[in-house]
Amino acid sequence: MRILRIILSILFFPTALFVPAGRIDWPEAWAFILVFYTVAVSLRFWIAGRNPGLQKERNRHASDVEKWDTVLMGIYPVLLLAMLVISALDSGRFGWSNVPMRVRILGWIGLGIAGIIVWWVMSANPFASRWVRIQEDRGHTVIMEGPYRYVRHPMYVGIIIFVISVPILLDSWWGLFPGVATGLLFVYRTVLEERTLLLNLPGYADYALRVRYRLIPGIW
Repeated sequence: MRILRIILSILFFPTALFVPAGRIDWPEAWAFILVFYTVAVSLRFWIAGRNPGLQKERNRHASDVEKWDTVLMGIYPVLLLAMLVISALDSGRFGWSNVPMRVRILGWIGLGIAGIIVWWVMSANPFASRWVRIQEDRGHTVIMEGPYRYVRHPMYVGIIIFVISVPILLDSWWGLFPGVATGLLFVYRTVLEERTLLLNLPGYADYALRVRYRLIPGIW
């Protein structure tokens, strides 16, 4: 089953982009896939060597995951797929929109920033699970180092930047609609996760008083 999941994850982006586009001569898509998988594979090996416990945590679905999070994370891949398919139909096949090159460059910059943030989070937080749960089995504590000195949910900052940047660098304005919807999903997840952490994770309430902002310093 694990091997099947790995194969499906590898095929996800190429299939979601090239099949709707109806062609493989799409430089933007190839460049994105190359960069994404290079970073993803490098990060996976880095985590496996630095923190095998975190790797194991991120590869499983524990029984104590918040029910609402199971629902939200079921919606997430659907929105992600919609973002890729719509971007492919737009930029790869029909050419509904045209993103100026200077804006596409900003998309690539955003992708780089998102990757740096995610890597920073993984290096600072040994409890960076894919799921919202209190990891009592792993000695879950509040993390206040690295990006957590500035906002309380830096991983979601990286994800939101990612889903906004990808349609832009793929030359699609229409792909921004599901991209923005995905970002809003993680804003909502932030609100619900905050409630869970404040109620159940010792020390989180004090941390929230020290680091006031959830996602955007100085704003929210």
